[in-house]
Parts: sequence; structure tokens; C-alpha cells
Amino acid sequence: QVQLVESGGDLGQPGGSLRLSCAASGFPFSISVMSWYRQPPGKEREMVATITGTGSVINYADSVKGRFTISRDNAKKTAYLQMNNLKPEDTAVYYCRTTRLGVPHWGQGTQVTVSS
Repeated sequence: QVQLVESGGDLGQPGGSLRLSCAASGFPFSISVMSWYRQPPGKEREMVATITGTGSVINYADSVKGRFTISRDNAKKTAYLQMNNLKPEDTAVYYCRTTRLGVPHWGQGTQVTVSS
């Protein structure tokens, strides 16, 4: 079955960097669109970044453009989210997402807290 396991969440300082990973299994990773979402405290979940199977098409939320970079390693079946110049408003639970046969699948989430 589809499994997505996020890691890398931590306490980060404003202006600092964190790198999230999403280890995938149970589906054809290299042809699957992978996305990162986040859910800030008390708010709805929102899309952060999306990358196609080959990495040829990438989209970002306006709030993270120029600071976050999504990437993937198809050989390792892992997606990444490099987060630079962190801001307090980046505090959220970050989720990895894919869709298989029209059904969305989510990881368990990893907590990112940005605070001095």
C-alpha cells in the first residue's frame, strides 16, 4: 500500500534553514506527482509546493517562492523540501502528499516550528 513518511521537522530560527524528507513506497514513485502541504496552528491545510515525476514542472505557493525548493530523488523514492530564510509564519505541520488512482494519500506529518 502507499506509504509516505516525513522527517526533518524541527525547531528552526528565523532566517534559518531546514530540510524535510518524504520517503515513499507502495506506488510508482518516478511517475507520480509529489506535493508538500502544511497546516499552521488553527488554520486549514495549504499547498506549499508540487513537483512532477521528472521534476520538469514545479509550482510553489506565493508565500514560499524564492525561499523553499522542492526536489526529488527517484532512485531513492524520496521527495525533499529545502526551506531557507524561515519565518515564524512557516510554523506548521508539514505533510507529504501523492495521488494514486485518483485517491490522495498523506503522510503522518512533521512539525516545523520557527521561533527565536
